[in-house]
Amino acid sequence: MKHIQTPLIAPVPGTQRCIDSFHFGPQDAGKKVYIQSSLHADELPGMLVSWKLKQQLLELEQHGLLLGEVVLVPVANPIGQNQHIMDIHLGRYELENGANFNRNYYDTYSDVRAAIADQLSDDTQHNKQLIRAAMRTALLAQTVTTEYQSHHQALQLLSHDADVMLDLHCDFEAMLHTYSTYYSWPGIEPLARALDSQVNMLANETGGSPFDCSVDMIWQRLQAEFGERIPQGCLGATIELRGQADVNDTYAEKDANAIIQYLHILDIISGDTMMPEGTAPSSDLAAVETLKTPMGGLLVLHAQPGDWLQAGDLFAEVIDPVSDKVEPIRVSQAGRVYSRTNRRMATAGMLVGNVAGEKVIRSGYLLAP
Repeated sequence: MKHIQTPLIAPVPGTQRCIDSFHFGPQDAGKKVYIQSSLHADELPGMLVSWKLKQQLLELEQHGLLLGEVVLVPVANPIGQNQHIMDIHLGRYELENGANFNRNYYDTYSDVRAAIADQLSDDTQHNKQLIRAAMRTALLAQTVTTEYQSHHQALQLLSHDADVMLDLHCDFEAMLHTYSTYYSWPGIEPLARALDSQVNMLANETGGSPFDCSVDMIWQRLQAEFGERIPQGCLGATIELRGQADVNDTYAEKDANAIIQYLHILDIISGDTMMPEGTAPSSDLAAVETLKTPMGGLLVLHAQPGDWLQAGDLFAEVIDPVSDKVEPIRVSQAGRVYSRTNRRMATAGMLVGNVAGEKVIRSGYLLAP
């Protein structure tokens, strides 16, 4: 194992942080898998999964069973890990500019296209290396002047040449679910199956430029323009490991073992593995119904993560204990409740839950704030 520390720009003297990455297996041999956790720093189940993966990968490496490289970043957001304000851990937004730590990753497409257009050949492996080199050049050419920007650049430089990128998150209260792209899904589906994920949402364009789309969508766009000369370059996915409170050994061991199974499937680990039969279900991210409060008040939730609701079913009620007004929140189409808020005092217009349906009902920006 190689431990590398990538320093970030210090906002003021004496406060410099770094990204710690752990590199297992042979470099430049076989595939590369990049796994990070807790990019939203208050989402900690993935950090425990990463730590358990670290122990397993160390043992596998010692026995010479790694055929490719695995890069593990257990603490993907050291900035947010230090956001403890009056005993509350924040970690989702950069406090100086209000920006989400999982938005605004640099889109290298235009730079890469300009660099490779006249150099492509019929050798797809040559083209793959050409594209990855152009991505790296584009990322290094970016002017970064803040800690937030250097954080984004560091993560993209660590992951841009990966065959698979996995971003481990969680929701407030949730069942395990995943987000990916239609481009990546055929290669990500075995992982969803190993995780027993029953809600897997796909979109090639979500808006917001999140981390998990920062590489695979570059390959998809290049493939759309240049055709078969562009190979499948990267598979990307966000894995939502249930809710914020679900930091325990039982879940973490199950999830880490599922990822190890997936690494076998990818031929990163030597040897065979047993995979569950069948196919993991998937649906369009635009078919998700995002439920919001019509007013502020005491929030009484009636639906649990994992529940299947029919159109018109009650999800929650908002109660104003002063006026005695009670507002129901009902779903408009059938679907699976996969996440809900952990707050019980709602503000007007607050997002309180998500239901994965089958009918496309949204467009444009599809992500949470």
